[in-house]
Amino acid sequence: MKSIRIDTHETERGEITTYELINASGASVKLSSLGAGILEIKVPDRDGNLADVVLGYKELKDYFFDGPCAGKVPGRFANRICKGHFELDGKGYQLNCNHQGIHHLHGGNVGFQNKIWDCEMDGSDTVVFSLESTDGDENYPGNLTARVAYTWSDDNVLKIELGAVTDAPTVLNLTNHTYFNMAGEDKEGTALKQVLHLNCSHYLVTDADLIPTGEIASVADTPMDFTQPKVIARDINQDFPALNYGKGYDNCWVIDGHEDGDLHLAAVLCDQASGRMVEISTDQPAAQVYTGNWLEGCPVSKSGKPYHDYDGVAIECQGFPDAPNHDNFPSSVLRPDEEYRRIILFDFKTAN
Repeated sequence: MKSIRIDTHETERGEITTYELINASGASVKLSSLGAGILEIKVPDRDGNLADVVLGYKELKDYFFDGPCAGKVPGRFANRICKGHFELDGKGYQLNCNHQGIHHLHGGNVGFQNKIWDCEMDGSDTVVFSLESTDGDENYPGNLTARVAYTWSDDNVLKIELGAVTDAPTVLNLTNHTYFNMAGEDKEGTALKQVLHLNCSHYLVTDADLIPTGEIASVADTPMDFTQPKVIARDINQDFPALNYGKGYDNCWVIDGHEDGDLHLAAVLCDQASGRMVEISTDQPAAQVYTGNWLEGCPVSKSGKPYHDYDGVAIECQGFPDAPNHDNFPSSVLRPDEEYRRIILFDFKTAN
């Protein structure tokens, strides 16, 4: 690791700590204790020119309660839970319904993404964030301790380790909600021009509210098929229920070959003009792909310009949305004798 810069920032809601990790080649990652979030990732193109490929805001305070949840770790349960209700061990739980006033999204009214996490360095290349979520937080059961560790390597790999323990049975689904534009965050309107490959031959069918119906469908012969790399924009305007519901892609794909504890390739996103690409691997069972369909009106960008719809794409490796309400989905239950541990790798490379 070439250097580390640690800064503190006073806001009306508390002190935020930021960490900038710069590796031996000069590529860097900037992290924030607000939402255990990613603020910047600067990586080279095929000619060695660095650019920040992560969408984010000019003012640090704007990350509080932003609609896009840019770069942060939502929780306790990323994505949606139908009508905010689930049953666990015969007892019903009613969570806050913060999505359209009907459903539960990204952990509720506040969520992990809007809290300032404790933070510390672990060695020279890893930042660890931790958060205590008490029993009844957003109406979830159990006292839960969450942990997110980011490690930045000299070969431009960002490793994210998501962990948690609880003192009572609860449900949990953690991810990272970074929006990528591999051309550079200041390049307007280019995310849909980029090429996406998903190692996913099935996706979760949803209703009009983007709540899974329980059906796991093949992507074959549908615009949901990214099993071969294709430009994101190619099929995004097709008349297809999933695309009509979300005004673009906002769906969960099932990662082929998933087995608990094993890393598998989930996605590859590439900007052909610059050659910048990110290979995303995980031991999570699914990846939610969101093409920034509602970015219009979010806070002013780092480059001082407004972001517009589709300026970035989020690829959120996670458990299945609404898993507590579907017996055929991988379980999201965490019990006191278990340790939740998931890994996401962002491996930045250049294409010829």
